[in-house]
Amino acid sequence: MYHHSGSAAQQAAGSATGVLAPRAQDKDAILYQRCAWCGTAMYHRLLCPVCRGSDLRTERSEGTGTVRHSTVVHRNTPAARNVSLIEMAEGFVVRGRVMGPPVGIHSGDRVRLSTAKDPVRGEPVFQLVDEPYRAWT
Repeated sequence: MYHHSGSAAQQAAGSATGVLAPRAQDKDAILYQRCAWCGTAMYHRLLCPVCRGSDLRTERSEGTGTVRHSTVVHRNTPAARNVSLIEMAEGFVVRGRVMGPPVGIHSGDRVRLSTAKDPVRGEPVFQLVDEPYRAWT
């Protein structure tokens, strides 16, 4: 099935299917894809997980999200660190690290992007938007 996705000039400019080459102003941003057919947002995919379409537009994330799951990892690291799944405001999920004490990060905490790529692990790094009040836990 053929779907016209734009002119050749548009595709050469970087809005073509699945192109994730960051521009200079996007170096500290998360780039994600949105399916042109069904509108599903996803992070670094070749095909849409919903409709299997390959016409994916690259977009820039606002950088805010919510922790959906966080776990503490002690393996292959000198100190404990967390690995979290962050649901971004645009609707896609990305794996990254949240700065702060690993045991102090919980599901539902709001975060914002601090660094798009950690120099050591290459994953996004987030920081808590507001320190949660956990007097009863």
